[in-house]
Amino acid sequence: MTDHFALGLGALLLLLLSTSCFSSELDVQCLRDVQKSVIDPNGILKSSWIFDNGTAGFICKFTGVECWHPDENRVLALRLSNLGLQGPFPKGLKNCTSMTGLDLSSNNFTGAIPSDIEQQVPYLTSLDLSYNGFSGGIPILIYNITYLNTLNLQHNQLSGEIPGQLSALARLQVFNVADNRLSGTIPSSLRNFSVSNFAGNEGLCGPPLGDCQASAKSKSTAAIIGAVIGVVVVVIIGAIVVFFCLRRIPAKKKAKDEDDNKWAKSIKGTKTIKASH
Repeated sequence: MTDHFALGLGALLLLLLSTSCFSSELDVQCLRDVQKSVIDPNGILKSSWIFDNGTAGFICKFTGVECWHPDENRVLALRLSNLGLQGPFPKGLKNCTSMTGLDLSSNNFTGAIPSDIEQQVPYLTSLDLSYNGFSGGIPILIYNITYLNTLNLQHNQLSGEIPGQLSALARLQVFNVADNRLSGTIPSSLRNFSVSNFAGNEGLCGPPLGDCQASAKSKSTAAIIGAVIGVVVVVIIGAIVVFFCLRRIPAKKKAKDEDDNKWAKSIKGTKTIKASH
């Protein structure tokens, strides 16, 4: 019995060790792929992320890389905020198999947020993509990142509606989509967040913003007022044109009458001269 227990325990330890080594190799590959996939005009990753060192924990000294343990090549989080990075959403993140935090804020990333983001970063507790140029819709499958408690998408160019499926994120404590191009009704599960977290989206309505019906009525009223103002302006311009046209007609008639009188007098004078001879 004891021998079987020892053998089982040894097999378990061997499995854990092999998984740990494999995970470390994947994490290194993850960072290689990220470095290759982004545009780094300031050369920050190029100068810091040097992969010719095989010692344990060498990636933990990379700019923006946080490790689970300083002597282990396992990425806990990537903090790449405000580095001037460009290009689409980084590739290879799925190989950072135990990463819980991703911060790409205040860079110049563009394009869509991957629709399969839940497969690339399934264990995140914090995702910050704010102050970039990401466009397209908010991926519905973000709700499958079940441990997520911070989701910051502020100040991008995201459009469409906020997916109602985000209500499945039971741990969500921080949520911000301000300053985008979102539209539609705010899902009821997100209405406990502050007004400022939704501000700057002209098409977005519902609590904590204004009521959607009131918003639609306000837009309709604004459209009617705009149309009335347009008609009034056209009428005024038309009246001005008619006024000036009418003013010019008597002047022309008077000038014509004066010309006719001069011609008549000239004829009369001519006849008088002939009669005197």
